[in-house]
Amino acid sequence: MVEVLWHGHSCFELRGKNVTIVTDPFRIIGTPDPEASADIVLVSHGHRDHSNVRPVLGKDGKVVDCFVGSTEVKGVAIKGVESFHDNSSGSKRGKNSLYGFSLDGVRFCHLGDLGHELSSSAVKELGTVDVLFVPVGGFFTIGPEAATKVCDELNPRITIPMHYRMPGLKARLMFGFLHSPDDFLKGKTNIEQVNGPSLIIEPDTLPKESKIIVLSLHG
Repeated sequence: MVEVLWHGHSCFELRGKNVTIVTDPFRIIGTPDPEASADIVLVSHGHRDHSNVRPVLGKDGKVVDCFVGSTEVKGVAIKGVESFHDNSSGSKRGKNSLYGFSLDGVRFCHLGDLGHELSSSAVKELGTVDVLFVPVGGFFTIGPEAATKVCDELNPRITIPMHYRMPGLKARLMFGFLHSPDDFLKGKTNIEQVNGPSLIIEPDTLPKESKIIVLSLHG
């Protein structure tokens, strides 16, 4: 069993039986900085809205920062796949690491600030995905259309959209240009809107048909 807790933006806290993982903790985006005690912190790239490690890292925690390759941290096998923060091979915003990892029998994939459609080699490297965290806001990342194609290629059991327009984001950071999650949801079925920031995922109860779950910071 894994409890998934969304702190906002692209930051998720995954609480397993023995290990807690936090992805892309943010800083100075207009909402309170996330707080946790993670055994592992995954950072997709160095921008401040994805790399605020200090408030979420536990006493003996380890940071996996912009990693590409295969490694094992605290008993968790982690696959980092190279991608880019833009559709120009990183010339505008640099590189971005995609992370695939298993926790308590559930295979997760976090796409960070992916800025382009996935190559066939990246899809192959990421492999089977049970739960996909995918950016859908556009402007800084892929938008609704490209995100839909990525979901079709990875074919997760559960898709959780992230990195989209939400209340409180600082206008000066140009987050106002981001799409809302509704733009990604248009025309799609099997959608669950959760009235809160968390859900429980168990390997034995994963949906048979692909499902989209939208979390909310305010229940």
